[in-house]
Amino acid sequence: MSVFTAAADQSLCAPLPVLGKDVTVPLVTGGEVSYAALDYAASAPALQRVWDDVAAYAPYYGSVHRGAGYLSQLSTDLFENSRATVAEFLGCRAGDQVIFTRSTTDSLNLLASVVPAGCQVFVYETEHHASLLPWRDARVTYLNAPRTPAQAVETLERALAERDPYGPALVCVTGASNVTGELWPVKELAAAAHAHGARIVLDAAQLAPHHPVDIAELDVDWVAFSGHKLYAPFGSGVLAGRADWLQEAEPYLAGGGASRKVARRTDGGVDVEWHSTAARHEAGSPNVIGVYSIAAACKALTEAGFDNLVAREQHLVAAVRAGLAEVPEVKVLSLFGDDAPRVGVISFVVEGWNSSHFAAALSAEYGIGVRDGLFCAHPLVRTLLGSDPQEVGECGAPEAEPGERSLNAIRVSFGAGTPDEHIERFLRAVKELVGKGARWKYRTEDGRCVPDRGAVAQL
Repeated sequence: MSVFTAAADQSLCAPLPVLGKDVTVPLVTGGEVSYAALDYAASAPALQRVWDDVAAYAPYYGSVHRGAGYLSQLSTDLFENSRATVAEFLGCRAGDQVIFTRSTTDSLNLLASVVPAGCQVFVYETEHHASLLPWRDARVTYLNAPRTPAQAVETLERALAERDPYGPALVCVTGASNVTGELWPVKELAAAAHAHGARIVLDAAQLAPHHPVDIAELDVDWVAFSGHKLYAPFGSGVLAGRADWLQEAEPYLAGGGASRKVARRTDGGVDVEWHSTAARHEAGSPNVIGVYSIAAACKALTEAGFDNLVAREQHLVAAVRAGLAEVPEVKVLSLFGDDAPRVGVISFVVEGWNSSHFAAALSAEYGIGVRDGLFCAHPLVRTLLGSDPQEVGECGAPEAEPGERSLNAIRVSFGAGTPDEHIERFLRAVKELVGKGARWKYRTEDGRCVPDRGAVAQL
């Protein structure tokens, strides 16, 4: 029986059209099936609307800011209008800057490069590596994984109360976990940071595609996110927020576009006057198409209505959680508990299964794409699995053979483009694999669990 009732379907918006919705993939057992993309947390498929907008612009693109030709001027207008669109999407305040980067990782490394000398950075061990690792030139305090939103705030307040009150400080926190999907108390954490004279940056990579993100309303100092998780193609990202640290620091990259004036000195050296605008940290020829695709995605999501998108996604979240709860061998990973609000990101382990083996079987036998491993959040996943968070782990498959226990997990993630059928197929596949086992033999190859092509179906 379907996990979706007719009444519920009629009350919810339809999934947004995305690229790849009609792609078919071969099954190891024979035949083909439409691909069920349930790995949105890694990269969401591009919206068809975004792809169409980019395709319409592509014949007209040119280098921005310094060209006299029509296409260059057209591209410059589009580039800067995209900046304004992103600023509106994020609810930026007067004086905030929107800087275009390559990704969330690039955005947070940019911010790490401009923090003042002696800055103390506070980061939870639960962060994605993109926000856990960039702070190499700062004094970093790593905070233990909280078990409730209130505990997250209390942990931060205690740590901030013990810091040097006269030096600069920065808190880095996710908006939605890339492992559990759970929403973090961003507004409360921002209030705690500011009460202790610290600033806060929000890693919105998993939040922005699923919920409105308003810088002014959340009262955060910066927001970082990636285009490829926001239904845009790869290669573009955003860092938006306060301008002062960005204007006072040396450019993230030195080169054309970041410099306003360059002149030789009599001693043979070079004097440089850097831009004080966002261009200061956008050296080189920018990814105009990538920037435009982010703006197109912002417009598409806004026009679709986040209330509608959130309502449908929460219906899918409830269906997945209810379906997995029917399988006693499945353990869903969570920091804050079953009642915590979350986006469409759910990680789990299956008793008696190697996680890589399970994910490989979902792909090879059902045409379902999920992710297995530590999800570039090694300390968090180790903590959730009850192992030592300091234990060394690797992204991807472990060395364990199919069927052996692994200290990795399986992640299913979905969003605005996910049809009901993909969720139904996933839940059916989980129950069949747990109840009947895989229909094919698998082996480890180059660190990945793959179907043994020399085998035959185990029907």
